[in-house]
This record gives sequence, structure tokens and C-alpha cells, in this order.
Amino acid sequence: MTAAAPRRIWLCADDYGLSPGVNRAIRELIAARRINATSVMVVGPAIGRDEVDALKAVVADNPDCAIGLHATLTAPFSPLTLQFRPLEGGLFLPLAQLLQQSMLRRLDRGFFRTELAAQLAAFGNLFGRAPDYVDGHQHVQLFPQIRDAFLEAVAEAAPAAWVRQCGRMQPLSQRVAMPKALLLDVLSSPFRARASRAALAFNPGFAGAYDFLKQSDFAGLMRGFLDGLPDRGLVMCHPGYVDDTLIALDPLTDQRERERAFLHSDAFVELIEAQQVTLQRVAAPPAGPVSLSHTEI
Repeated sequence: MTAAAPRRIWLCADDYGLSPGVNRAIRELIAARRINATSVMVVGPAIGRDEVDALKAVVADNPDCAIGLHATLTAPFSPLTLQFRPLEGGLFLPLAQLLQQSMLRRLDRGFFRTELAAQLAAFGNLFGRAPDYVDGHQHVQLFPQIRDAFLEAVAEAAPAAWVRQCGRMQPLSQRVAMPKALLLDVLSSPFRARASRAALAFNPGFAGAYDFLKQSDFAGLMRGFLDGLPDRGLVMCHPGYVDDTLIALDPLTDQRERERAFLHSDAFVELIEAQQVTLQRVAAPPAGPVSLSHTEI
């Protein structure tokens, strides 16, 4: 009997540019070939020329690794465009407020499209090319109104890039226990439909959402993330070293250290081998619908 071909997945470290410690951890994992994608925050405080050059150098030595734009539209970060609204104290709205405003359709899509275009242009200036893919910090790309602005901006500035949807492919009985991930499932359905209409490719499966504020067993979580993940599916992760910049900006601190340690471990290598998963470079997924269906918001 012929052995099944290994599943090719994206294992993507989010938040490059958030802090020097996060950046260093991500570069180390790329060099060790333990991840094959990272998403860059062009509005982050640690995205100077030295940090960009260091990332480009380590990716040059690991051609399986992709670099994407981590579109950022929530506090405590500031927009690149002066006219952007709404703001709170000169910063983007906090996540809960932004989600509420988007659900109530109270946002001006034009402000978001202009800001996203500016972030895509900033990525091009830093890296000398368009991103391989585009996703969103705190999943803002999925929110009503914002998703349209996001897809329009990507289709115009980076039509060859793929975009991140966050819907899982497991049966509903396996998904209801995680409310956060279930919300992402629901928000992803209209996002996928709109991405298909815009002829933008997207990942066919997603994993990686969990309660970051709990002291979770990341090894056990990763095992669950890989179970049933389809070929070309994506697992997001958030490795990092804790530093003062990270503590000042983000509540996810010690868990980043635990993720980093596991991804560097022999146990991680054994897990992906047992799961018949490879981190070799994945071709862009084809544009078009996948067999996931949820109520649209």
C-alpha cells in the first residue's frame, strides 16, 4: 500500500514587529525550520530597518518561509493615515468596541480601505515587494464592513496574495466547546464568499485559536490543531520572548514563551512526524469556495 502524502501546512507566527523579543523568537524558529510563515505588523514599535533586514536574511536561508502583512486596526496601535476614524485617544478602537461598531454597521468603509492600502504600501516599502499573504491582527479582517475594505485593498495592491480565513473544518460537535473559535467560524463564512468573488485565494482550513489568558498545555493544543487540518491549512501561533515592550502593549506574555519552547522542542518534531505534516513551502491555495457553511453576520 502506498503511504499517504504528508499534509503541507502553514504554521504562521503572528505579530512580527510587536517587540524585539517577539521578533527574535520568530527569527529563531524560522532559522530552525519550525515555522514557515510570519505576519508583519507595519504599525508595530519594533519594525525598524534592522529588524526588517534581520527577517529578510533569515528567510533568505529558509526558502520555505513566507512573509505576510498582519493588518492592524485595534488599540494600542495608531493608524498610518491622518484622517482615519474612529479613534480613541489617538489610537485605534479597542477590539471589543471595534467589533461592536462593525456589527452595528457604524463604520466608514472608506477610512479602513485607505488605512489598509497604506499598510500594504508600507510593507512594500520595507520589503521591496508585496506580501505573500495578508491576515489581520485580532482577526479584524473578518469583521463586517472591514472585510469588504480589506478584500478591496488586497485585490488592488496585492492580487497574487492569499488571505486568511479562520473557519475550521471539524464537525460542529467538535467545535462548540470553544466559543471564541466558533465566532471565528461564523465570521469566516461571508469572508470566504467575498474573497471568492474577488478572486483571492484563501487557506482551506484554520486552527490555533484558544484562551490565551489561561495557562494552557500548548503541546496538547497543537495536537488538536493538527487533527483533521486539511492540506494547505493554517495554524497560527504566537511565540516570543517576554520583554518590556511586549508587557506594555499586549496581555499575551508568558504563553508566548511556552509556545516558543514547545516549537523548539523534540516533542514538536515528533508530533508533526506522527501527524504526517510537513512545513515545506505550500503553494498558494486555489481561489474559490470550500465546503464550510455557517450563518452570515
